[in-house]
Amino acid sequence: MSRVRRVRSALLSAAAIVVSAGIRRWRRRPSRMARLADAQNGGRWQTVTVNRPPTDVRAEALPEPLERYGDRLEIRIRPAPGNCGTELAARTKDQPSRLAIALPGRLAGQDPRQEVRRALREAKSQLEAGKTAQTKPQP
Repeated sequence: MSRVRRVRSALLSAAAIVVSAGIRRWRRRPSRMARLADAQNGGRWQTVTVNRPPTDVRAEALPEPLERYGDRLEIRIRPAPGNCGTELAARTKDQPSRLAIALPGRLAGQDPRQEVRRALREAKSQLEAGKTAQTKPQP
């Protein structure tokens, strides 16, 4: 009987160690959402809502700020939620490096997504007002 108890005790100890190691490893792995975000981090869609009907915003006749990118951008045009204009979305086709989209890269102005954001804002301004809105410097 004592031998059976020792074997059972050893098996339970081994099982506890295996389960404990599995739990530790499972807790250290990044979540599924974090992995998806990392995979798509550079490919996020930058979106603006344009106060124009979808028929006025066409991929064939994009405003100049988006046209200068040529084939380097993916453009998505669809009706905005609640029939409140048109969603104009863009993202770069090539994935920027992790270094460029990290905080130091963004602060140094090296994040290529910043240029896409700026082009979208200018395009929105041209589509809504017919010209790019400029801010005047304060004296």
